[in-house]
Amino acid sequence: MPHTAEEKKRALARVKRIRGQCDALERALEAESDCAMVLHQLSAIRGAISSLMTEVMESHIRGSFSQTPKAMVQRGEQVEELLGLFRSYMK
Repeated sequence: MPHTAEEKKRALARVKRIRGQCDALERALEAESDCAMVLHQLSAIRGAISSLMTEVMESHIRGSFSQTPKAMVQRGEQVEELLGLFRSYMK
């Protein structure tokens, strides 16, 4: 989750653009548009989602590790959580 009002605003703007791209993809599929156009739209959506994921991940990492040092056990749990997020992102 974005940690500042500005990060939240940017993330929501990205989600709205992605929603618009998905709506355009749906219209293209319903209209039986050319495959190249559909693939181009899919590529744009994938790029937009990847950018959003990167931004949220970066915010999460900054929020988790820029705070005052915590107990080593808790820090280890945070590292495992981040590794799990990274693994799911890379799938």
